[in-house]
Amino acid sequence: MSVSKKAMTKKVAKAKTAPSKPAVGILGLGIMGSAMSHNLMQDGFSVIGYDPSPKALASFKKSGGQTAKSAKEVASLVNFMILSLPGPGALMASAEEIAKSNNKNLIIAETSTLDPADKIQARDILQKKGIVLLDCPLSGTGAQARNKDLSIYSSGPKEAVNQIEQIFSGFTKAHYYLGKFGNGMQMKFMANLLVAIHNVSTAEALLFGANCGIDPALATKVLSDGAGGSRMLDIRGPVMAKGNWDEATMKVSTWQKDMKLITEALAASNTPAPTFAACQGIYNAAMGSGHADHDTAAVYAVLKRMSSKK
Repeated sequence: MSVSKKAMTKKVAKAKTAPSKPAVGILGLGIMGSAMSHNLMQDGFSVIGYDPSPKALASFKKSGGQTAKSAKEVASLVNFMILSLPGPGALMASAEEIAKSNNKNLIIAETSTLDPADKIQARDILQKKGIVLLDCPLSGTGAQARNKDLSIYSSGPKEAVNQIEQIFSGFTKAHYYLGKFGNGMQMKFMANLLVAIHNVSTAEALLFGANCGIDPALATKVLSDGAGGSRMLDIRGPVMAKGNWDEATMKVSTWQKDMKLITEALAASNTPAPTFAACQGIYNAAMGSGHADHDTAAVYAVLKRMSSKK
């Protein structure tokens, strides 16, 4: 039986009136922020962004985003925001600006890797204006962010997380709710502790092979398929094999900030971490040998210079 014209018209009308995805605001359009905004737009969200860098704003606008003149303007136009900021100073300044919007419907996911105490301070600033800030750090590199290969660790009021969760699906592969505000950052510290170790262990293994005459690219492929595989071997192994760490998805200088936060969290919780401590010197050496703006895969270059094999 064929569908009547009237029934078809009703079906089309229903499709046209289906609820659209909400607009999303993003503050911080660097490596992570630009990747998240791109994936959100690809998934059908309209994105309004702000960054103090004219270059970052221009690139964002070229990719299809709507630019704003301030954090306050973004906050006044949306009910959901994502923060991807470089440090605590930027977070506090943004919180003060957002608070001026008086948008009591606003829910914000703070995705940066920062001291939990700083996030709590920002949360309290916004809470006075009825605005909800969630602690939602990301697990993944800039390269993973571009490929929507991120996990997000949310913490804070569950009701607010439930409302913003639809946004998470636009730029992550997995979402884990971890309870009270601040637990997201604690999980991020755990993840980054492993990343720090696995990155250096990848460099060690590939250099070992190279010094024995095994091509690092071949070694990466073979090791990734065995018991010694890791995500860092998959992601950073090819970069180390090619020696192309000039294009950073995580700068060594930025990573130093993360390492410092992990060290402080370990001390505060009386947790021994001898393997993490052993790899810190390699990252310090990378900073001291001109790799501050390079990808953390540059630890391979540090170990290679330390190697006695010429």
